[in-house]
Formats: sequence, structure tokens, C-alpha cells
Amino acid sequence: MQQVKSAILTIRVAVAASILLLCSNVGVAQAPASNNAQATPAVTPTPDYHPSLGDLMTMAVQPRHTKLGLAGEARNWPYAQYELSELRNAFARIARTIPTYRNIDMTAVIAALTTEPLKAVEQAINAKDAGQFKSAYAQLTTTCNACHLSQDHPFVVIRIPGTSPYPDQDFRAPVR
Repeated sequence: MQQVKSAILTIRVAVAASILLLCSNVGVAQAPASNNAQATPAVTPTPDYHPSLGDLMTMAVQPRHTKLGLAGEARNWPYAQYELSELRNAFARIARTIPTYRNIDMTAVIAALTTEPLKAVEQAINAKDAGQFKSAYAQLTTTCNACHLSQDHPFVVIRIPGTSPYPDQDFRAPVR
């Protein structure tokens, strides 16, 4: 439970920092020039934010992985399909944002490692098969950890969520 709380805090801090950086230039304007005022120096823009691979994994991939698992566990297949799509998109954004990591082609690595596990999860969702989903999701999680090992990050261990870190979200399928 402490790990989950720590992960939530880390995500919140990262998101808050991102928002602060993005908003730091909002409302920055030069005063209108007056006839007798000296020229004001130009405002130096805030440097662009360049998230690290770890930032992107924590902000984009990890929450999608968690929500996908919770949706599958709740057998909320439409929501699981949505989160699967969002997870794929998160991986694609990482490949675009950080095309090379430690001399590794991220597009190729992501495709090689995630294509089959994500396809298996999708097949389970389409079949609405909880047992098949559980197995496919476990394989996806194992793949995440294998990637972390391959990148000399054995301390980053992803697991199947036991409880929801999202107390404000109901993962059950809506009753119609």
C-alpha cells in the first residue's frame, strides 16, 4: 500500500511540475512602451520542458497499465479497450519524444516488446474473457519488467494492481 501511495505522490508531483512549467509563460507580457520610458529588456523565455523516459513512463504508461488492469479485472470491456488504446498511444508518444535512448531505437524496441502482448490483451478484451485477459495482462506486465531489466533498471518492478490508486474512479461497467 505504501508503494502505491508513493507512486501516486510521484505522479502528482510530476504532473504538477509539468503544469507549472507549461503555465510559466502564461500572462507574461511587456509593459506598453511610453514616449519617455527607456526600452525595457526582453523577457527571457522559459526553456522548453524535455521529459525523461522515466517521466514519460510514470506520467503516461504506468497509469494506463494500471487502469487497463483494473478495467479488465472489473470486466468493463469497453473501458479496457479504451485504456488499451491509450496505452498504445502512450508508447507511440514516447517513441516520438525520445526516439533514441542509450543508443537504442525506441520505436523498434517498443514495437518488438509490446506488439504481441498488447495484441493478446486486445484479443482477450474482444472475447470478453476474464481468464484470457488475466493471462495476457500478466504477460504484458512481465514484458514491462523484462524491458526494465534490459535497460539496467531492475529496481523498476511493475506488478498487477491489487487495489485501485484512483479512489475517485469506478472501474465497473456501467449498468444500462
